[in-house]
Amino acid sequence: MAKEGTEKAEETEQMIEKEASKEPAEGGGGDGSHRLGDAQEMRAVVLAGFGGLNKLRLGRKAMPEPQDGELKIRVKACGLNFIDLMVRQGNIDNPPKTPLVPGFECSGIVETLGDGVKGYEIGDRVMAFVNYNAWAEVVCTPVEFVYKIPEDMSFYEAAAFPMNFVTAYMMLFEVANLREGMSVLVHSAGGGVGQAVAQLCSTIPNVTVFGTASTFKHEAIKDSVTHLFDRNADYVQEVKRISAEGVDIVLDCLCGDNTGKGLSLLKPLGTYILYGSSNMVTGETKSFFSFARSWWQVEKVNPIKLYEENKVIAGFSLLNLLFKQGRAGLIRGVVDKLIGLYNQKNIKPVVDSLWALEELKNKKKKKKQDHR
Repeated sequence: MAKEGTEKAEETEQMIEKEASKEPAEGGGGDGSHRLGDAQEMRAVVLAGFGGLNKLRLGRKAMPEPQDGELKIRVKACGLNFIDLMVRQGNIDNPPKTPLVPGFECSGIVETLGDGVKGYEIGDRVMAFVNYNAWAEVVCTPVEFVYKIPEDMSFYEAAAFPMNFVTAYMMLFEVANLREGMSVLVHSAGGGVGQAVAQLCSTIPNVTVFGTASTFKHEAIKDSVTHLFDRNADYVQEVKRISAEGVDIVLDCLCGDNTGKGLSLLKPLGTYILYGSSNMVTGETKSFFSFARSWWQVEKVNPIKLYEENKVIAGFSLLNLLFKQGRAGLIRGVVDKLIGLYNQKNIKPVVDSLWALEELKNKKKKKKQDHR
């Protein structure tokens, strides 16, 4: 059972009143609220089946209520990451059945506390990981996946914070043990994780960052990395021209033939980390040909060769660590460190663009600029 607070936050009340004032859905109640049978409704982005953008629609779902140990959050913003594209196409291991509501991170206001929840109050501003269902007006998630938002962080920034910065921090400091004077090669340097990597590297003295990115992103990120290359260039030769020994850390979200290239660039005691496989995703829908081609480009890893060359190969999946391997406590400690860095103004989430739910419904593709 959930315990409702006697007073909701003023902003939450305004949001509820705004929704209640809208014309009710077909079959809705005459009081302006939206109901599905006897249950109150909410709006959500629904993935009807795996495939292209035409599989997404704005629909209505039954309003969730928190179970024991959960928080109910009125969502103000949710993140859109590459993993969401992979989910949409069904390019993940053991994909859930459709229809489903995508999304793994969001920010918002605590609206209801489930039994046993401590440390939070109705009206708290929070950001959270969600095991799907984040692309909705309301979500419920266990308290161990919820974190309070710093006072001067916006909801938009908070929705772009957990996935990117926790992934970057874990790979750099927990897996690869980044230290002063090291060098890092990061692919997709213009993406969310790539930009978080660059910012975190800047907190350690004398770290050299090599990055690859699409040419159109270079102007925006050129000051955040030490050496920036076009993603289609021969970056192996470019890196070796600058650093003949190679690099200490390779962060690879591409896979395919980049796996072998990354391992070849490692210095002795260097660490290669695979955290994605974007080369296996092309176009609007899942392509078995692209997947097979990228898979066959992955070189076989010889453990004896790793031993002889003193190299480390690793993988990292934040969602598996959270939802399958029970490491929420470890992640909370990382989030605390990241919030400390944010409060010290050493890092800051980058919001590329803002999209409203209605833009999906109307199939608009024009970006909404954040004029804050």
